Order: sequence, then structure tokens, then C-alpha cells
Amino acid sequence: MHAFERLGTDPLLLFLHGFPSSSYDWRNLLAHEFEHGVLALDFLGFGLSSKPRDHAYSLLWQADLVEDLLRRRQSARAVFIVAHDMGTSVATELMARDLEGHLDLELAGALLFNGSIVLERASLTPAQRLLRSRLGPLFALLTNEPVFRQQFGALFSPQHPLDSQEAADQWSLICHNGGRTLGHRLIHYLDERERYAERWHGAVRDWEGPLSFAWGLQDPVATTAVLDALIELRPGAPVDRLPELGHYPQLEDPAAIVAALHGALERATV
Repeated sequence: MHAFERLGTDPLLLFLHGFPSSSYDWRNLLAHEFEHGVLALDFLGFGLSSKPRDHAYSLLWQADLVEDLLRRRQSARAVFIVAHDMGTSVATELMARDLEGHLDLELAGALLFNGSIVLERASLTPAQRLLRSRLGPLFALLTNEPVFRQQFGALFSPQHPLDSQEAADQWSLICHNGGRTLGHRLIHYLDERERYAERWHGAVRDWEGPLSFAWGLQDPVATTAVLDALIELRPGAPVDRLPELGHYPQLEDPAAIVAALHGALERATV
């Protein structure tokens, strides 16, 4: 599993990326000099990590790998999660394990943003719907860079459009190690959001740690309806609303997420 690590004080900042990208999404945040330790990983099947072709990809399995990675880094006593998109469901699985007393680490808090945790409130992209269908393997096989650029670019706000170099970098990381044709396998995380909805929604509602949200309000997928559903589950949770940003706030305006993270950390460490 590929991971970037930087030493620092507790709590360790654990960055969990979304689909279909990687820890590369966090590079502008990681350029910020946090005093805390940092760990940003590529989930298996993504970025520079291994991409087994016949594996049954599961967020439960990804959460197991995160736990194992953290156990092997024994210097951190407490962990603060920063999660986007698909990573928010890995975060809620870790929160659910913490609720059950089955987590071998201390969760100091979490900041979740622009993830379709409440899937029935989300508006899936045409690519996501195709990858989930019987045509998924064929669509994954036929997907090329122009198709990717169109689909990925539609996730960004008009005020902060996807630039050509960012698109090229993201596509290169998707294609690395044969990953271009794995989309129909990786997309199963959406099925798990339905299967484990009660468990993961319950974690949002019942987890006792400090939980904050940040949200790009122009997100066409994890829409404001998703945010409203999360607030229904967790009334009173602090929310940073980002009106000019889309699905990728950490790429569109990294300073906005840095500010939201500082606020969430302050609330968690009072």
C-alpha cells in the first residue's frame, strides 16, 4: 500500500481519499505545515498502490488495511480522520468499530466532506451508473482520457474548473499499474453504502467523538440533499459550507479545507 507519512505531534492526521482518485488529491493540503503527524494513503486499487485484478474490493477490507497500517506505526497514540467522497465511508466504518469497542486505536475526531454517505440523496454520475450496470466491464474497458476529462471536469464548480494538467495527472494515476480497466470492480463501494447504510448512518448519529462536516455546495453528486441528510442524523454538528466549490474542494480551493480542518482540530482538542 502506497502511503505518504510525515512525523509530528498527536493526533495523527489520517487522510482518506475518494473514488476514482488517490492521495494525490491531498498534496496541496500536505504542503501546509501542520504541526501534527500526517499519513495519506492510496487505497488498494487506487493511485500508486497495488491493483489486484480479480479482487473483490470492499470498504470493510480497506478499513482493515487502514487499521493494520496504523498499528504498524505505533508512534501515533491518537488519530484524526480527514475524509472525502468514498473515504467518508471508510471513516464511518472505523467510527462504527469504535462504537463497538473493536478499534485498536483512539479516534480523536473526524472531518468529513463531500461524500455520498446517504446514497439515496445523492445524484450519481452517468459513469457511476454505467460502471454499476451489466455494461460496467465494457465501459471500464472503453473508458479513455477524453471521456475521463469530461466526467471528472463536471464535478468541479464553474468558479474553479478542472485544469488540463490536473486532469492529466489524475488520469495517469488511474492508469498506473493497469488500473484503467478496474472501475467496475472499484465502484462496488456504492453497493456497500446501501448494504451497510444502517451501520454507517448509525455511526454518524451515535459516535461520541467530535465530528465536523465541510461541504462544497456546488457538488453535483454529493449534493446539498446529502448534507441535509447528514445534519438530520447529526443535528448540531459543525458545518463549513463552501458556496463556490464543487465535489473536490481540496483541489478547487485547498485553503478552504485547511481552514475547515483547523477549526475541526480546535474543537476536537479543546
